[in-house]
Amino acid sequence: MSWELSEFGRNLCSGSGIGELMDDLGHALAAGGERVRMLGGGQPAHIPEMDALWRRRLGEIAATPGELEHMVGNYEPPSGNRAFREALAGLFRREFGWPLDSGNIAITAGGQTAFFFLFNALAGAFADGGRKKILLPLVPEYIGYANQSVGGGLFRAVKPKIEITAPHEFKYRVDFDQLEVTPDTAAICVSRPTNPTGNVLTDNEVARLASLAAEHDIPLIVDNAYGAPFPNVIFTEATPVWNENIILTLSLSKIGLPGTRTGIVVAREEIVQALSSMTSIVGLSNTNAGQAIIGPLVENGDILKLSNEVVQPFYRRKSEQAQEWVREFFDDGLPYHVHRSEGALFLWLWFEDLPISSRQLYERLKARDVLVVPGNYFFFGVDDAEWRHRDECLRVTFTMAEEVVRDGFRIIAEEVRKAYAGG
Repeated sequence: MSWELSEFGRNLCSGSGIGELMDDLGHALAAGGERVRMLGGGQPAHIPEMDALWRRRLGEIAATPGELEHMVGNYEPPSGNRAFREALAGLFRREFGWPLDSGNIAITAGGQTAFFFLFNALAGAFADGGRKKILLPLVPEYIGYANQSVGGGLFRAVKPKIEITAPHEFKYRVDFDQLEVTPDTAAICVSRPTNPTGNVLTDNEVARLASLAAEHDIPLIVDNAYGAPFPNVIFTEATPVWNENIILTLSLSKIGLPGTRTGIVVAREEIVQALSSMTSIVGLSNTNAGQAIIGPLVENGDILKLSNEVVQPFYRRKSEQAQEWVREFFDDGLPYHVHRSEGALFLWLWFEDLPISSRQLYERLKARDVLVVPGNYFFFGVDDAEWRHRDECLRVTFTMAEEVVRDGFRIIAEEVRKAYAGG
């Protein structure tokens, strides 16, 4: 660009690692067509029962006088539809006893937007010349956070403890011995389950993080995009938690409505007011479709029943099947580990002492029409150039058709075997 960019422009308009990767994936898909095994995105599966429900709800909206007109023809307040926010607050009061009302709920244009607002409102440059950062107590962490700063580095991360939990299985744990809240810490942030690993922080880990945040008078931000109570893509025990020191985010994407771009933030009223102000400045209002489609299911509690009885079992089966294919193709002498699959839509593969980098492995797989995500992208905020582990991992999505996922794992095993053999 011939015109000079501001600091904001340089940070957000000049590309990013994940932007380059997604552009690369898009070109590969366009060139490869149907033969490409797309195991690199975060696209949720099309669950037939959920797709049928959305079709029915859209029919009901269209058939009810005034509803369609309101959904597509009206601005809602920047904090979201009042009745929808009241329904959410009521659901959380009934199910968990959280002391909420509509003033504690903000709607955003997707969870990604919520985090852009939250991170840049709480951290970054301050009027006194100081800077604050977001503390990530566990990496790898969601890549969508990495480039959201409007100016300068925004994250400080702590390397995890790596626990071998079974043959060819491991789990990341928060290393509380190394976790330090410094004066420049604006907030602590975790995702539960974690994208990319499928890790679910235990109730005890969340309680310790919440206590640490409260002790230092900073918020704990919990990204619940895959979590309980909805969409509840969790395969282990995990208790939903909220109090006034916690900012909890949810989304309608993984329950099956990613195209509606509907994020939900549960927080103190001043945080909700701040998000509402930012929404009004950036986009006037939020999209109405997701709130209109899901609203009655929140009011009657069916959103929880659908999450528990349809969405969660569907992805649990997908995860179990994917792990079977990993064993089928990898158990023949390969030094591999799979992160314990406790939730989300991915398997996280670790190839210990891999002779090539995960980026090089990604390139080899792309040449064979298998698209994954190299692990190095998920370790931002860690200042340790010698840590080989982050170049030994891959994220693989298991939401695609069974024949696509199985064939993808077969090819991954072949390429990893070649790498260890020096090929």
